[in-house]
Amino acid sequence: MNRFVHFELNSPDCEKTLAFFKSAFGWEFNTWDMGFPYHLATTGDKGTPGIDGAVMPSQDGKPSTVNIIEVDNIDESIEKLKSLGGNCVVEKMPIPSVGYSAYFLDPAGLLFGIFQGDPTVTA
Repeated sequence: MNRFVHFELNSPDCEKTLAFFKSAFGWEFNTWDMGFPYHLATTGDKGTPGIDGAVMPSQDGKPSTVNIIEVDNIDESIEKLKSLGGNCVVEKMPIPSVGYSAYFLDPAGLLFGIFQGDPTVTA
């Protein structure tokens, strides 16, 4: 079984979103440069239930939330998702020192991401 392991809050105004979630819930943020500001969010202690995520600039200017599912083999998962009617909207891409990700729409149009960890990945 594969689980959600990360979320991305796509915001048209990251500074407002960061300030809101920090004040409302005490989340901590660390900015990581991925060619755009990617604000990693720590949402709680590692020993408690829940997942961490990120705030990032919205690509289309609209707010949205994207959940990321961890997979064992991203290449096999991409093929399986396509065979089931999934539409790949962002092809497999490396995340240096972290792994690989890709983004899909399910047959009903729901956007989600998949992720395979691999700390040896380079750009």
